[in-house]
Amino acid sequence: MFDLLAVTLSGEPVTEPAGQTETLDWQWRGEGILELSPRVPCDTAVVISAGIHGNETAPIELLNQLTGELLSGARALRVRLLVLLGNPPSMRLNKRFVDEDMNRMFGGRHARYTPNDETRRAQELEQAMALFYRSATAAGARQRFHYDLHTAIRGSLHVRFGLLPLQARPKSEAMLAWLNACGLDALVHHRSPGGTFTHFSSEVFQADSCTLELGKALPFGCNDHAQFTGIRRGLETLVSGEPLPARETGEPLVHYRVVQDVIRSKEDFHLFVPAGALNFTPFKKGFVIATETGKTYRVEEEEEGVLFPNPNVAPGLRAGLMLVKM
Repeated sequence: MFDLLAVTLSGEPVTEPAGQTETLDWQWRGEGILELSPRVPCDTAVVISAGIHGNETAPIELLNQLTGELLSGARALRVRLLVLLGNPPSMRLNKRFVDEDMNRMFGGRHARYTPNDETRRAQELEQAMALFYRSATAAGARQRFHYDLHTAIRGSLHVRFGLLPLQARPKSEAMLAWLNACGLDALVHHRSPGGTFTHFSSEVFQADSCTLELGKALPFGCNDHAQFTGIRRGLETLVSGEPLPARETGEPLVHYRVVQDVIRSKEDFHLFVPAGALNFTPFKKGFVIATETGKTYRVEEEEEGVLFPNPNVAPGLRAGLMLVKM
């Protein structure tokens, strides 16, 4: 059976780039890019990506298992599906990235960087997604979804959470119901455009898109997949067209909106969020988040939670987000 992860990590040319089972056709579109098409009519096109950061292994393993079940016939396929392992060179090195963070490069932003592995791969993934959605639409698909699976650098008060890109159109009720059924703890609503893969798919292809953060980055083979039962079951129902599973956790999903983007603009930028602070840690009004020449970031609401604080980003990049509950 075709093993997506093993083939991708090997870096060897694929001798049989296409094949079929009793229920689906599959085609290798490039390194870590696999398209699966059911042999029954369907109106939904789904992209599931993982490994945009190469050391975020749990989602990669999860996606590989799901793909294996589809190819073996153990699970039915009822959508047109594009599976993407985002950054094979960094996956082989167990590193977040080789040269630059790819998840800041989409929407053509890769052209602003000195050419490297990540800029070339971002462009390749954009092209693969465009080809897939175009061919799926021609085949009758009318619904588009994109879920980009990640793990966080640091721990989090909400272990499983999603980030919704800014979009002018209303959020998809079907997607929100699916995210709730998957047992996510929180959803973050962005207020500004960005270079993420999901912002690209939402803006350019009007896909209902969400970045999913699932636990913490660990090496291959070291992940506790029991943490991801909800999202695994959700992905299974998504590709198989089954009814949504019941939400397993009794706690309701919490919604946040971004109220501040903390940008490092100067070399003297200093972040005052403690190094061990978990994502979503709350800070009271007046707390100084960060300073640099000519700028001080403070908590302006009665309470704001921090997300993705990172003082080591390059000048011009985001060093954190501040959130309030909706």
